Amino acid sequence: MAGERAWLGKLLTSVESAPPEVAVAVLAQLLARRLAATEVSFLITDLGGKAVVRLTGAAAEEGGPEQPRPIKLRDSVYDRVIRSQQAHVTSGERAGDTGPGPVQVIAPVSDRGDAIGLLELTVPARPDRRTMQLIVEAAHALAYVVIVNRRFTDLYEWGRRTTRLSLAAEIQHRLLPDSFTCDTGRFIVAGAMEPAADIGGDTFDYTLDRHALQLSLTDAMGHDVQAALMATMVVGALRNARRVGGSLLDQAHDAHQAVAEYADRAHQAFADHSEQVRQAIIRHGGQVMATGQLLRVSLDTGRTTFVNAGHVWPLRLRDGQVEEIAPLVDLPFGVTPNPGYRLQTLDLCQGDRLVLLTDGMLEPHGTEAGLSDLLRQTGDWHPRDAVRLFTETVLELSDHDPRDDATVLCLDWPAPDAGYTGPRAAS
Repeated sequence: MAGERAWLGKLLTSVESAPPEVAVAVLAQLLARRLAATEVSFLITDLGGKAVVRLTGAAAEEGGPEQPRPIKLRDSVYDRVIRSQQAHVTSGERAGDTGPGPVQVIAPVSDRGDAIGLLELTVPARPDRRTMQLIVEAAHALAYVVIVNRRFTDLYEWGRRTTRLSLAAEIQHRLLPDSFTCDTGRFIVAGAMEPAADIGGDTFDYTLDRHALQLSLTDAMGHDVQAALMATMVVGALRNARRVGGSLLDQAHDAHQAVAEYADRAHQAFADHSEQVRQAIIRHGGQVMATGQLLRVSLDTGRTTFVNAGHVWPLRLRDGQVEEIAPLVDLPFGVTPNPGYRLQTLDLCQGDRLVLLTDGMLEPHGTEAGLSDLLRQTGDWHPRDAVRLFTETVLELSDHDPRDDATVLCLDWPAPDAGYTGPRAAS
C-alpha cells in the first residue's frame, strides 16, 4: 500500500505542474497508464445536481463548449454512485461470450459531502481490492484537483451549465457558496435552488468560524436583474458584517440599511421620472425589500439563535414528525420605519433536521402539507439528496416553469455519524 500512496503523491505533483485547464486530463492520462485503462473520464455534476457532463475522455473531445452533453442522473448508475458514495463495478461479462470483457468502474468524486462528479474507468479485468482502493483514492484526489484549478478556468463552470444562464441568473449564482454541501462529521448542511425563468432573488449561504456555524436564506423582492442586484446588496451586507465579527443583529441591521438606502435612491429616481415611466416601473414591480433568516449554531453546545426578517417559517423534522417553527416575525430588510430586529432562540436537539425555505418552495405544493410529507419521506436521506428531490418536485409540480425561485437549506444537527443514528422517517 505504501507504493500506491507514493504513486498518488507523484500523481498530484505531476498534476500541480500542469496548466489549470488540462490538470484533470493529465490526471486521467496518468491513471489510465497506471491501470492499463482504455478509457478514463471525469463527469462533473451540473448546477442543479440533476445531470452530469463528461469533461474528459474521448466522448468529451468530440463536443465543445457550445454543445455540452448532459446525462440525466435519475434512475441511472451514476445516480446510485452519487447517492451511495460507493464505487460501482460492472460484471465484465459480454453477451454471447464465454470470456470476461472489459470492466467499467465508477467512483464518486466528492469532498466533505459535496458531490463534484464521477470518475469513470474502463479496465481490462475486474480490479482487486488494492486496485479498487487506489481508484477510490485517485477519485478523492481528483476532487482536490478540481477545487484548486476551477479558480483559474471556466472549463469546470462550463460543464456545470446544461442550460444557458440569463444575466440575472449569472449574478444570482455568484452569490451562492462555492460548495452547496458541507459534511464536517459534526453536522451536515446542504442547499439547493431552482430559479424561476425571471429570477426571483433567492440566495442561501453558510460559513464556519472557530465556534459556530452561520446560515442565511434571503429572498429579494422583484424579478430578473432588479432582484439579482438587490440580492447582491443583501448578501454583500451580511457577509461584510459577518467577516468583521458582527453578530446576527449587526448583520440584520446592515442588510436593512443597505436595502433601505437603495430604496431611497430608487424612490427619488421614481419621482424624477415622467408619469409614463413611473407607470412602467409599477407594472414591472416597484417593491424594494428582502425577507431573510439568519442563524447561528454554537459548535460546542448546539445553542441556536436566529433573526427572522419577515421570512417563511422553517420546518423541523424530529423523531419522524414535522413541525413548523413559528418565530416572532420582524419586518423585511428595507421596510421603514423599522423598530429593529430581535434575537430569538431555536430549539435544536440531537438528531433534528432543520429546513429553511423560500415561498417558492411552498407555492407549487399549495399547502405546507405536501412539503412536510416530502420531508418525512426523505428523513433518512443525506441532506444533499433530499434538497435535490425538493427542487425536482417543485419543477414537476410547476410543469418545469416555476413562477418564483424555489430555494431550500437543510441542516442535520449533529451529523448522523457524530454519535447518533440521525433523523428517520416515521414508520
